[in-house]
Amino acid sequence: METVILEKAGGIATITLNRPERLNAINDELLTDFKDALRTVAGDGEVRVVVVTGAGRAFCAGGDFRFGEVKSGKVSLKEAEDMRLLYGDIRAGRLPPESSSVFIDLMRLAKPTIAMINGDAIGGGLDLALCCDMRTAAAEARLSVGFTRIGLTPDSGGTWLLPRLIGLGRALELILTGDFYSAEEAFRLGILNRVARGEDLRRETYALASKLAEGPPIALRLSKLQVYQGLGMDFEAAMTAAAAYLGVAAASEDHLEGIKAFIEKRKPNYRGA
Repeated sequence: METVILEKAGGIATITLNRPERLNAINDELLTDFKDALRTVAGDGEVRVVVVTGAGRAFCAGGDFRFGEVKSGKVSLKEAEDMRLLYGDIRAGRLPPESSSVFIDLMRLAKPTIAMINGDAIGGGLDLALCCDMRTAAAEARLSVGFTRIGLTPDSGGTWLLPRLIGLGRALELILTGDFYSAEEAFRLGILNRVARGEDLRRETYALASKLAEGPPIALRLSKLQVYQGLGMDFEAAMTAAAAYLGVAAASEDHLEGIKAFIEKRKPNYRGA
């Protein structure tokens, strides 16, 4: 993988978008590499938590439209339109399977995920962060839905996720205006879990990731599944599902270890069994 870096340590996998010269803008190669990285961490029993971040000064600038090069005259507008690989044949109302499936795969990943937003997250880049379970951000980062600023509609999950995070009215304001929001504003809205400056971002993000990595994998996996499935259920169905998941967790060795550690007043050693 050239456009994505995958690193693993201490039960935490870090997936870094690695096109810093393009502000980690999304193209076909990055989609393929990111999907491969997700497949790898999904099947790795030693990975308990996944952190997604970007190389360089941006998290992800969205689709690779090459606007900067169009403005400078290096690339014609027609050439830039031909490079919109992320959107496929958008005039025909179709998305390439690789595009939508990456966002779906990230959201469905059974392990907890954290987006460490080290810089601007725009359009599809913001949606990528929204598909993670939690989000931390650098104080200087800016967030924007972005699509309507160039006459497009969102296509990568943001219109489903944002109203559930911050409510209908606020989500519509972000989506319809395409305005940029500072990290502090995004934190106040409820989009972000943490905002930090400098090296504090990495320290706080990995402190959270380590805490999750030390938790009971089965219980965390089923709890995450319960939350997302519950978004499409009525209360009664959600309660039925909760009872089923509780039964699975209660039968695990991790549950017994948790009780034993509590009684012995020590830190539990969860093994995911």
